[in-house]
Amino acid sequence: MNDTTQALPLDHVFEFEGQAVRHGVIGEGPPLVMVHGTLFSSQVWWRIAPIIARVRRVHYFDLLGYGASEMRAGQDVSLSVQNRLLAALLKHWNIERPDVLAHDFGGATSLRAAVLDGCEYRSLLLVDPVAIAPWGSPFVRHVRQHEAAFAGVPLYMHQAMLDAYLKGAAHRPLPDEILRIYTQPWTGETGQAAFYRQIAQMDQRYTDEAQPHYKNLKCPVSILWGEEDLWIPVERGVELAAMIPHARFARVPGSGHLMQEDAPEAIVGELLPFLQSVV
Repeated sequence: MNDTTQALPLDHVFEFEGQAVRHGVIGEGPPLVMVHGTLFSSQVWWRIAPIIARVRRVHYFDLLGYGASEMRAGQDVSLSVQNRLLAALLKHWNIERPDVLAHDFGGATSLRAAVLDGCEYRSLLLVDPVAIAPWGSPFVRHVRQHEAAFAGVPLYMHQAMLDAYLKGAAHRPLPDEILRIYTQPWTGETGQAAFYRQIAQMDQRYTDEAQPHYKNLKCPVSILWGEEDLWIPVERGVELAAMIPHARFARVPGSGHLMQEDAPEAIVGELLPFLQSVV
């Protein structure tokens, strides 16, 4: 990669409720949509999307208030808006019943779009998703109570906290050039404020709202969970799989929450046969 801050091109802009959402597409074939989580962006798929693009037309985008999508004061970037964005993008792309690969908040976004907005998927692969209570680290809970104070800390303090927080997502050490893929959007005055804004708007009620409906999911579902996930313990994955009819579940040894860096081969190794198994 020559530019590690944008390994995947985001050549297109979609206007959603007066706000710019950046998105991209690579490959040819049936559509597969990749949905990132927090505190990441679509660049989290930089290792995986090019491989899947050999057999699928891969769509990816930056959630509202994340990555290269618009960030602004007073913006609603909560889970209550991200599922509506996904539903609007599927309509914009003219996609019906795509395969979906989703991580972290992208899991909640995809699940909410299915059970609350009526989006239909051919298949759904969830990687360490935010889906059932309880969730939210001590850092998240503290920021939610003191958003303004954190948004105004000096840059060097913000960078140190950002780096430390993100490193906790991976089980293996993240090289500096990879770390910058994920931290770059959250730097500068606009990015720093946006980082604490999205944390302040994390609210468990949005997964509580969707959780009773998981039993009604119609598409095949597979769930991967890093055994070393320090953000959301693997037991949450076991519970989630039990809520979804006929869901597949697999633990991934040696992987933390950021499986895209710890074990991208596990995601590709599950996704390709899973896609082939769906009738």
